[in-house]
Amino acid sequence: MTLSKAFFFGVKLLLAGISVMARAQDATPIASFYSLDESSTVEMTSGDSQTAQAPLDVALTANVNNPENYNYVCEWRVWNTKNNEYSPLVTRFEENTSCTLTQSGGYGIKLYVTFSLDGDTIEYESDPMIITISESKLSCPDGFSPNNDDINDKYRITAQSIVHLDAKFFNRWGQLMHSVSLHNAERATDEVNKLVLWDGKHDGKVVKDGVYFLNLHATGSDGVEYKIKKAVNILTGSRYSETTGGEQ
Repeated sequence: MTLSKAFFFGVKLLLAGISVMARAQDATPIASFYSLDESSTVEMTSGDSQTAQAPLDVALTANVNNPENYNYVCEWRVWNTKNNEYSPLVTRFEENTSCTLTQSGGYGIKLYVTFSLDGDTIEYESDPMIITISESKLSCPDGFSPNNDDINDKYRITAQSIVHLDAKFFNRWGQLMHSVSLHNAERATDEVNKLVLWDGKHDGKVVKDGVYFLNLHATGSDGVEYKIKKAVNILTGSRYSETTGGEQ
């Protein structure tokens, strides 16, 4: 074989090898979720890490590449990073699935794919994706002023990684004015960790100025229980400061 023929033969083999590599059976796993901190949907790929709040609904998409004629089986593992992937909290065999993280701490997510064809087996294993769920925080102000001046018009609490919440507002005679849960509470658009519990209305009308009483029970992602009973001042004739808890 001449030198030129050997050269072109080598190039052909190299290109053939590249072509085989390009067709290799693997996957591009994605974990996606809506992040309060980012105010958008976050997509994590193999090897990424993120911090988020609970409860967190995570969608897992395998994106299997080049299966060609191979049969394949997907396995997702989700584990607490205090342990390892061989002691998973969640194991799913769907190609695309989801899970909900409700406790604070670190979580690892991995995808395994087994390809098989006529006795040939190819194993794919992703790098872990790490999600850290923050610890909980909750605090409640002393009042608000629902007078449509766009300043502290609603009763908003600071709530981070709260996985359960039940709140009720009563007047001084014990009549229930408003109740709200985590499911139907409104998330403030201007501040990540603010949760709107009440707009100050009862039967469609703003209640009279005065003292009302909040009875709140909540649970955080870290297992902390919050039991809060406090007086809440409603002052429509003046501006009430959410930060200082007094009139301005």
